Amino acid sequence: MKLKNIAAAAGLSLLATGLIAEAAVLFHNSGTLSGWNAINREHKGTVNEVTNVTYEGPTAIKVTQVYDPSYSGRYHSEVVKHNVYRRGDTGFYGFAFRLQEDWQFQPQSFNIAQFIADFSNTGCDDYMPSSMIWLQGNQLFTRVKQGTVCSQKTVTFGNLATVSAGQWHKVVMHVKWASDGTGFYKLWFNGQKVLEQYNLSTTVADDRYFQFRVGLYANGWHDTGYMQGSQGTRSIWFDEIGAGTTFADADPSQW
Repeated sequence: MKLKNIAAAAGLSLLATGLIAEAAVLFHNSGTLSGWNAINREHKGTVNEVTNVTYEGPTAIKVTQVYDPSYSGRYHSEVVKHNVYRRGDTGFYGFAFRLQEDWQFQPQSFNIAQFIADFSNTGCDDYMPSSMIWLQGNQLFTRVKQGTVCSQKTVTFGNLATVSAGQWHKVVMHVKWASDGTGFYKLWFNGQKVLEQYNLSTTVADDRYFQFRVGLYANGWHDTGYMQGSQGTRSIWFDEIGAGTTFADADPSQW
């Protein structure tokens, strides 16, 4: 079901009470481990609900990954929400995040959010992300995936904003998911629009649903096969994660 159809169906039930604004919310999580479809902890990674560091409210989600030179697998510590978008949808998606205070900025990539689907039936890929948001050094990056699963093209948007350690940051995206060049992709960082692209293919030519994941995926460790720098244990906190059909549905400061 598309976001607009979810909102319309919910709006009918809320019409009598006048709570039409609530109809736009696809999901919202206030920093808890409840309500997710899955929690992905790989190798020595952890995903925990904590109370000592939060953005708003009593809890936040703390994710940690630990580098292991004898390990060749991936490094995911993420919470997972299923069926968040498919081709043809338009929606807002957002979250707050905070790096540990002594975060060591390195050129390697540390992914903090992604939309991903299982394409193992195609014979061309397995779990393939479309859009991702990551840190490279102290800069925020994002991307879209175009074409088909068997013939993919990645378009990257880099150096969008400077990320500071030990401080809460807000990310909000507004995306029209299209594979025919009619989509758009917008991103706000701490309330400032840092990316706005129109007439863009924003997803691959396939109609299956994509998951939305937030957390730490230390993909640089896996992709290069080694760790740059000396910080082998890394933690990020996440809070106020949401999606819907209005900016307020995804804006962490609105909850």
